[in-house]
Amino acid sequence: MILDNLQSLRFFLPELTLTVAILAVILCDISFKSLRNRLNPLLTIAALALAFYFTLQLDGAGSANLFQGMLAFDSFAQFFKLFLLLAAVLVVLASLHSAELAPVHQGEFFALLLSVTLGMVLLANSINLAMLYLSLELVSLTSYIMVGYLKTDRLSNEASLKYILFGAISTGSMLYGLSLLYGMTGSLNLYTIRDVFLSQGVEGVNQFTVLLVLVLTMAGFGFKTAAVPFHFWCPDVYAGAPTPVTAFLSVAPKAAGFAVLVRFFFSGMSQASGNQWGLIGGINWPLVLIGISVLTMTLGNVAALTQNNLKRMLAYSSIAHAGYILMGAVVLTGEGIKSILIYLFVYLFMNLGAFLVVTIIYNSDQTFEIDDYNGMFKRAPFLAAAMAVFMLSLIGIPPFAGFLGKLYIFGSVIDKGLYWFAAIGALNAAVAAFYYMRVLKAMLLEEGSGSRAPLQVSFLNQTLLVALLLPNILLIVFWSPIDRWTAASVKLFGGV
Repeated sequence: MILDNLQSLRFFLPELTLTVAILAVILCDISFKSLRNRLNPLLTIAALALAFYFTLQLDGAGSANLFQGMLAFDSFAQFFKLFLLLAAVLVVLASLHSAELAPVHQGEFFALLLSVTLGMVLLANSINLAMLYLSLELVSLTSYIMVGYLKTDRLSNEASLKYILFGAISTGSMLYGLSLLYGMTGSLNLYTIRDVFLSQGVEGVNQFTVLLVLVLTMAGFGFKTAAVPFHFWCPDVYAGAPTPVTAFLSVAPKAAGFAVLVRFFFSGMSQASGNQWGLIGGINWPLVLIGISVLTMTLGNVAALTQNNLKRMLAYSSIAHAGYILMGAVVLTGEGIKSILIYLFVYLFMNLGAFLVVTIIYNSDQTFEIDDYNGMFKRAPFLAAAMAVFMLSLIGIPPFAGFLGKLYIFGSVIDKGLYWFAAIGALNAAVAAFYYMRVLKAMLLEEGSGSRAPLQVSFLNQTLLVALLLPNILLIVFWSPIDRWTAASVKLFGGV
């Protein structure tokens, strides 16, 4: 069902809330200079919570194509709205006591974070090529500024410049690919593009042009998901950006990138038949994604082994996890898409938790070096224990939530008969255990240098740590609702 602009507004309340909040934060920052440092975070959290509430209220409202086929409203869209809004709230809370952001004025930071959240929500729901590109640019441009938010910090400025340069090349390549796709089909709508390919058949499609389109568009998707060979920006940007921004980039834009990748390939380049999808146009794009997945997880894990800076290590770890998530996209089944959603959901809690620990330690010790974490268990036992849970969850050790993510991803690949692919993923998970365990060894087993005072953790950060720990520990016990929710969220590709 295609809705016109007025009819679509009823389903657009979360996005409207974010838009109004961006303006409200800017006006508050200009008008209430004595109170803005308190009002801005409160306004941001309230707006994100209200958008989250509106999204929940719209749950079960069916599916439709909004604004005459520009955006999709379906269970898949609802999943990513809730995911992205939750990630934004957690990052706002983690940024409140950040020593990196404390010396600078933070008014624009909250407006930028709301803007990039709005862009990601639109990106995850885009079914029109023009809307897809504009949403991607909104996410990218605001992200560039957030990375370079520490204007007097050389590393932050350098990271922002590298991010801009790689982003310009990647999105430019994607735009050229989208223009070729429009030239071949005469449409910007993904469902119409699919129907054109179906009507032409394999013989009527220029195979080389379609392959070129896939490679060029993957430049844009790969840039957002930090997949090889579009990952070069990731380590330097993660190391130079403020840690709360790094945490946000490691989860939210990556998730939005996977959402639009799934929509593009499954809605525009394949045809649904029950719980399976079949290729159209004669191009075996899953084979391309398999190659990218193997390279991504392998390079990420191998490069992480040699890192001494924890932020850079987590950057390469993030690249490796992108490789794992891509495994779910190549099997062309509903279980594969479900495994992507589950992996992203558990990744949110384990990765943001690890970055929160890094932020807390930097607030006290002003360091990201792993060797400086020696003896942390004696200085902050709870903090070290929390990091152990997050690291073990990232490895995929049961009974923590990360184990469930890898179980579903590897299971979907095995069900398709790609045993060798699952074996490569398992070997990479074993390699990853070495560098995660290195952090635990430093914190739990090594002796610290000299007599160092106990590390103090604020009540807010303690509460946030507990909120991130509980899903990692308890999800395996209360898993049925998550399984049902992600299974329902796969229902997305009905078209018009």
